[in-house]
Amino acid sequence: MAIRADDTGFRGLVLLQDPETFSYGIDAVLLADYCKASPAERLLDLGSGNGAVALIAIGKYDVASVTGIEVQERMADLARQSAAYNHLEDRLIFLQGDVLAIEDLVPAAAFDAVTCNPPYAEAGRGPVSGKETTYIARHETTASLADFVRAGAYALKPGGRFVMVHRPSRLPDIFEALRDCGLEPKRMRLVAPKPGASPNIVLVTATRGGGKELLVDPVLCVRSEDGSYSEEILKIYNRI
Repeated sequence: MAIRADDTGFRGLVLLQDPETFSYGIDAVLLADYCKASPAERLLDLGSGNGAVALIAIGKYDVASVTGIEVQERMADLARQSAAYNHLEDRLIFLQGDVLAIEDLVPAAAFDAVTCNPPYAEAGRGPVSGKETTYIARHETTASLADFVRAGAYALKPGGRFVMVHRPSRLPDIFEALRDCGLEPKRMRLVAPKPGASPNIVLVTATRGGGKELLVDPVLCVRSEDGSYSEEILKIYNRI
């Protein structure tokens, strides 16, 4: 692997990445931001990849700990290297395993919040990449959207938050899966590339055992009319 050390922009934390396999994008940053965690909380990150969401959550909110679960050993090992590089091995723990075996990986009802950036494409759908690492990250292979939600529900404390980033086209599936697992959608935000464009990202927060009421946040535009990053995106990235 040709490892690259990238400054995340959050508290000087550095993420080690292999650009030839998979690099994190704006989805990971938006997910970590939307979690709105507090320093005392313990987080679980499902489908943690190279550890981007976990590392950014530490950087943004200084949370007590984040445990990441990643099915690909190569990616999980790279995430562990990032934890060591930043001297955060006691607060960043990455486990190699499948969310289908969540009971073998972490205790039940042990986490205050769960973040999840699952594969967006259903099995057998979406563009096919020649790289196995990228294909697994983008396509439901062993685990489906519902499986990720079930894993999150298992790991959450009563009243805990499940925070997901996905595609708006999957919203019916997302809401169905959440409610099937006792997670009530409480907050949602659509993300569009620019003003007037159709949203291509959705952020959803659900609460374990929450009441029925959904708050819809204003649409977040990644770029302004002139093509530059919007002021809110710059704030999310800690650039202003």
